[in-house]
Amino acid sequence: MKKTAIFLIILVLICTVIFQFQKKETNKETRIVMAFGDSLTHGKGDKKGQEGYIDGLEEQLNQDGDKPKVKIWNYGISGQETDGVLKQLNDLEINSKLDQAEEFIVFIGTNDFINANGGDLKQVHDSDIKQAKTEYISHFKKIISILEKENKEAPISVIGLYNPQEDREAIEKHIIDWDHTIADIVESDERITYIPTNDLFKDKSKKDYFSDSLHPNQKGYELITKRILEKNDFRES
Repeated sequence: MKKTAIFLIILVLICTVIFQFQKKETNKETRIVMAFGDSLTHGKGDKKGQEGYIDGLEEQLNQDGDKPKVKIWNYGISGQETDGVLKQLNDLEINSKLDQAEEFIVFIGTNDFINANGGDLKQVHDSDIKQAKTEYISHFKKIISILEKENKEAPISVIGLYNPQEDREAIEKHIIDWDHTIADIVESDERITYIPTNDLFKDKSKKDYFSDSLHPNQKGYELITKRILEKNDFRES
């Protein structure tokens, strides 16, 4: 009995070592990036079958065949707010995979902003937006905390919000405020790269870069992809 028990223990140890080795080898062949967000991460507005800036990133990052392949797991959900991302991160199926990521992308807050204003941007309600910001920041900090707790090494790219109606100063001041707060929060964290987007569509024709009043088209998403790559190329040094 003792010999059998010892044999089983040794067998389990060997299997564990093999599994860990295979996992490391897989990670060398494929670099996993996990992206969390709303319809802007999901890719709404891009041409049929495409996933907005996510597909753009994968295409650009995989042009060099000599480097490890990059695969982006897109967890963006249309209409999602920060509380939705928290639910995803606490879901066992997703939470158990967080340690597999080499990088994270977090692009969330647009729906928190719009829904706080009554579901649209026709008329700006300053007090409601200011009040919602407190909850948004609280959720955002929890999102970052979970990612850093479950994965001790993976860098995080935080993408800032943009004003889809640049001629509306009443909206612009709040977008700037929310963006500045997020940038200030992550500034001291070496694992986090803040990537602004609010300047990308300035002086750009809406009909050329947007599919509707909020979502970029393929050309608009290409601007976001380019900006992300300017700040972080998601490659090993």
